[in-house]
Amino acid sequence: MAQKRFAAIFVLLVGVGVGWFVYSSQIHATRPFKLGLDLSGGTQLVYRAKVDAIKSSDIEGSMASLRDTIERRVNLFGVSEPIVQTEQASALGGNEHRLIVELPGVTDTEKAIELIGQTPVLEFRMLKPNASVPSDFSASSISAAFEAPAITGKNLKSAELQFQGGMGRLTQPVVVLHFDSSGSSAFALLTKQNVGRVFGIFLDGQPISTPVIREEIPDGTAVISGGFSVEDAKTLSRNLNYGALPVPIELISTQTVSGTLGDKAVRDGVMAGLWGVGVVGFFMMLWYRVPGVLAVVALAMYVVMVLALFKLIPVTLTAAGIAAFILSVGMAVDANILIFERVKEERRSGKDMEVAIQDGFARAWPSIRDSNISSLITATILFWFGSSLIKGFALVFGLGVIISMITAISISRTFLLALGVGGKNAFTRFLLGSGISH
Repeated sequence: MAQKRFAAIFVLLVGVGVGWFVYSSQIHATRPFKLGLDLSGGTQLVYRAKVDAIKSSDIEGSMASLRDTIERRVNLFGVSEPIVQTEQASALGGNEHRLIVELPGVTDTEKAIELIGQTPVLEFRMLKPNASVPSDFSASSISAAFEAPAITGKNLKSAELQFQGGMGRLTQPVVVLHFDSSGSSAFALLTKQNVGRVFGIFLDGQPISTPVIREEIPDGTAVISGGFSVEDAKTLSRNLNYGALPVPIELISTQTVSGTLGDKAVRDGVMAGLWGVGVVGFFMMLWYRVPGVLAVVALAMYVVMVLALFKLIPVTLTAAGIAAFILSVGMAVDANILIFERVKEERRSGKDMEVAIQDGFARAWPSIRDSNISSLITATILFWFGSSLIKGFALVFGLGVIISMITAISISRTFLLALGVGGKNAFTRFLLGSGISH
């Protein structure tokens, strides 16, 4: 019994430590909670897409690829919930394609621009018939000497650093490009139909290499060898893996935007969470008595553990994320109810407290496991196929389900085993009973 109580005290101390991490003013200054664009506002960046060199039939697809690439760039783990969209605007009688990026919680425009980064623009262009490679690669000379891009960064699957050489030659770093299925087919067709012709590999409008096509390359692999240093080749491969842009973009405006819902929504969301947890806690204590009190303690530890994870990852909290968090609280309580009902059934069969707790947890575990696995499958599907907003909801909900399993199976069990209430008298049955029955 002493070991069980020591374990319970240790778990309580861990909970206090996690709570200090969440609410400490020093920690909060360096790792504050991040609120979404709908709650706290952020920065809006507007880019002009340069689509002059792209066929009109390919513009829509290229802009969609541009939007997806930028969203992956600024939302690598699906937790920052940016808003990335494209629009076609009329400018001086012509059509102008724009990319609009809104970053929640970022009020420093320089930091916002840095988050977008200098993602490289990768293009493969064939040299025009009867044209020669220009000595100076200005924008006008490139347009005059080379055809429109045949393949762009939207077809790039991955890039990696390799070394070529050997047999008496110096080893030099190169960047090997692997295209997706459509890019591989296009690259194979391009090299098959243009054997003996020169084509240029351009990065941000500057030529990296202008090789002659010697033979068909059917495997969708291209090699960029531009006399790189190891560090330059490593940086290039990393930036290309971030997502080579299918079209060049130019920043034309920045502005700070306010939250679409505002401070009132934050206060209302927090109050809804507090009322929800409070009412659930009151019900658990009223209905399950002593086990209910222990469940409330475990629930409080669950809340601080999830909030600590929100800071560590960090997760950007939107109205949808707060809703997912409150929903996960209900999942945590549901597991405790299953456990307590099973323990009560074991007590009715005449088993002492410790055996009833062990058997009750063992009988409740399959139901808890299956229900939580189904919830995790739902969260995974939402995260995999959903938009940025849906991904944030799915991540918060999935984290809550995982932590709720830990608190229900480990923390609640530890507290109950440390309780040390035995006997079959009326008072004991009342303390461990539920509702209006003992």
